[in-house]
This record gives sequence, structure tokens and C-alpha cells, in this order.
Amino acid sequence: MASKTGLGAFRSLKSTICASCFHTQSLRPFSQSTRTLAPPFGSKQAKAPLNLDSMLSNVDQNFMQASPDYFSNLIPGQSGGMRNLAIKDWAEDDRHKLHIYSHKHNTHITLANPKRDALISVSCGNIGFRKAGRGTYDAGYQLAAFVMSRIQDKGLLPQIQKLELIYRGFGSGREAVTKAILGTEGRKIRPLIVKLSDSTRLKFGGTRSKKPRRLG
Repeated sequence: MASKTGLGAFRSLKSTICASCFHTQSLRPFSQSTRTLAPPFGSKQAKAPLNLDSMLSNVDQNFMQASPDYFSNLIPGQSGGMRNLAIKDWAEDDRHKLHIYSHKHNTHITLANPKRDALISVSCGNIGFRKAGRGTYDAGYQLAAFVMSRIQDKGLLPQIQKLELIYRGFGSGREAVTKAILGTEGRKIRPLIVKLSDSTRLKFGGTRSKKPRRLG
């Protein structure tokens, strides 16, 4: 409503000005402020344009004014800043790894040193089992017993100070290897175990699973 009233007042004011005078008026008839011109180039009042070098120098000066402990409060519980980070978290791993990969068709056991180099790597097929026999409980048990004896025969037992068991998969060989380690075959390996972990793959998205087999 207010916009319509203002538009009507403007039209009434426009009608009072004659046509000859209306064309001679400036484009801004209601502006009473005077225009200020920019000072001529080269005068003292003219400011020098900012270039990239001057902008970077200002950034460097502001950065140098900051104290060395400016980022110390970003880490909670660290009064001395990033220099006092715990070095023990980045210590080199000194554990040997015994990887036990068991699925429904076979069982694989790999012994690796702390540098991730494989020392022993065997499966049920390497000890004489064939086809469907490689995925049985008995094959996994005999494979674990073979690995234990192989470690002693190659003289690797004195080198192992700490041992970590890493399981993967849920085949029948998983329980068979565990029983072999807890039995008489693993009496010399068992005291060296300091950590037990599971690295079984978790399906997250991916392709569609194969349809289940239907018997009968």
C-alpha cells in the first residue's frame, strides 16, 4: 500500500514539470549529494594499488608475530604442544605374526616376522590333502601340528620373543588350529602369545551375493 502511495506522489510531481524542462533534468533529480572525484594518479592522496608481493609480506609478518606455542592448545592434555606427543605410540612392532586364514574349502597358515616377511606359508594342500578334504577339521588340525614342528625344525623358536595370532574366516580349520595350539603340539608356542586379533573381512555393500545352494 505504501509503494502505491509513493508511486502516485511521483506521478503527480512529474505532471507539474513541463515536458521541455523534464528532458533537461538530470537522471537523478532527487539526489542532493555532490559527487566526489578520485584524486589524480600520482598525487599524495592516491593510494598505491596492492600487489601480490605486498599482500604476501603482510601474511608473513602476521605469521611471524605468532608465538611458537600457538598450536599447543589445539591438542587436549598436551601443555607443551606437539613436541610432547607420546613416542611410544609410534614404536616399532617387535611381534611375530601367525596368520590363520580358514574358509570352507581350505586353511592357510603363515608365519611372518616383525618386518612382515613370510617365514613359513603352507596350506592343507601342501601336506597331502586334496579337493574336499582340504576344508575338513582334521586337515586344519594336522596343518597346525605341521607348522609347530616346522618352526622348531627351522630353529625359529629362539627368534620369536612375542607372537600375535591373527584369525581370518570362520571355516572348520579355525577351531582346529586353536585346539592344536592349546594341546600338546603348541606347548612351546603357547607361552609366547601376547595378542589375539581377528581380521575377518566385513561385507559393506559390494556386489550381490551368490544365491544359496538348494539340495533336494
